[in-house]
Amino acid sequence: MRERTAALRTGLAALASLGLALGAAAQGAPPPTAPRPAAPAPDPALEAARAAFEALPEPERRAVQDALVWTGDYNGVTTGGFGRRTFDGIAAYQRRTGGTPTGQLSAPERAALANAAEAARKAARFRVQTDGASGAVIGVPERMLSKRSLLPGGTRWQSADGRVTLDTRSFPPGTTDLDTLFERATAASPERKVTYKLKKPDFVVVTAETATGRSYVRYAAGEAGIRGFALGYDRAMAAEVEPLMIAVANSFSAFPVEGLSPSVAAAPTAAATPPTAATAAPRPAPNPGLAATPSPTPSLAAPPAEARLSATGLNLGGGRVLTAASAVETCPAPRIGAQPARSEGHDASGSVVILKVDGLGGGAVPLPRADAPGADEALLVLAVEAGGGRSVAPGIAGPGGVFAPLQPGAAGAPVLDRTGRLVGLVARAPAAPRLIAGVMPPTRYAMVPAGAVAALLKQSGIAPAPVAAATPSGAAAPVLGAVVGIACGR
Repeated sequence: MRERTAALRTGLAALASLGLALGAAAQGAPPPTAPRPAAPAPDPALEAARAAFEALPEPERRAVQDALVWTGDYNGVTTGGFGRRTFDGIAAYQRRTGGTPTGQLSAPERAALANAAEAARKAARFRVQTDGASGAVIGVPERMLSKRSLLPGGTRWQSADGRVTLDTRSFPPGTTDLDTLFERATAASPERKVTYKLKKPDFVVVTAETATGRSYVRYAAGEAGIRGFALGYDRAMAAEVEPLMIAVANSFSAFPVEGLSPSVAAAPTAAATPPTAATAAPRPAPNPGLAATPSPTPSLAAPPAEARLSATGLNLGGGRVLTAASAVETCPAPRIGAQPARSEGHDASGSVVILKVDGLGGGAVPLPRADAPGADEALLVLAVEAGGGRSVAPGIAGPGGVFAPLQPGAAGAPVLDRTGRLVGLVARAPAAPRLIAGVMPPTRYAMVPAGAVAALLKQSGIAPAPVAAATPSGAAAPVLGAVVGIACGR
């Protein structure tokens, strides 16, 4: 039991490290400049286990990881991606239960793992439920938090001795905003130290500690107002509480989809990508987060109110916008800003499309790179966010894709190397936000190669601009202003 608790605490520390990196990126911290070690040789056992794992439907992959968390064998986030941590977690479970540690779970082993995890959930009396007072969905370990009472706009669950408290909170539209709540949660105090803070347009996360306690606060904003939760606990109970805190945070859904059961509404939504070699946390990435950048032309970056953000495109100039064909394949009437867009041409493979938009000025045409990026090469993904701002997400190159923390609307986003050359377009992106404890987890996404883009540019008579000398931190600057949002009207 002590070993399992230690493993889960290690996972929480890893999650905190990921959050700190995200926060640093969001605040414009420069990426580390230390040389990256050479990639290790492929591990046949790991690759065989990866193929077996990725053959499962994504909900089942996430369920396996979640079950391994509850059995104490996995200390990563439950994204459904496969990496060394998932492999080691499966092997640890097999070893502990007397099996052969292959890293591949047979159907009987998956069933046994699910039963063991369910037993652990039942032991904690962990119940994912809709909180009627706030409207949010949240998981509550009711064995520990046995006392329940109502609060204004929320509910309080508390341990019998008062050393652990979980509150849900809600604020109707117009009564407060995220800025006010964030300032309140991060206010300086001699007795309280803020250990982590992250502020995005639609959510905030703050952790803090005192001499005797620790806290985790999260708020999300939506059309129904602001909803969130706060968890506070005696730091002497960290070993017992912190593993459950991951489960609580993963279960939380501020604005659940109407008609879905609480367990489904709170589950992370699968990315609309074909099976790829995704990893939960395979290797350190340079500042793996989104560095939000103000949009110089918000009317082009943000879709109109009656449309939903569907994809990201690159304004090439002359009223032409480049994007991945898969990003708009389910959008029969795409719009850019307030203007309708129509297809002007595809490449021979049908993987890249140019949209024509009347009255669209400006633009940039980065030079497509002739060779594929090397393994673990640092990349930049330029995308439009749901709020309308443009963002730069540091990523890492992998086989056929990019490993980066992307959100809805990033499909079709241009991917650059650190000299500003185009290495491809994101093929697909998540259909709904993917937050793990309030933090965007890096995941591997398939990428349309630069060769397909170069072929379509040549076919369309569009000449790329020569590569300008650029520092790694400034490589995105010449192109970022040309990134536009593509929306689908109702």
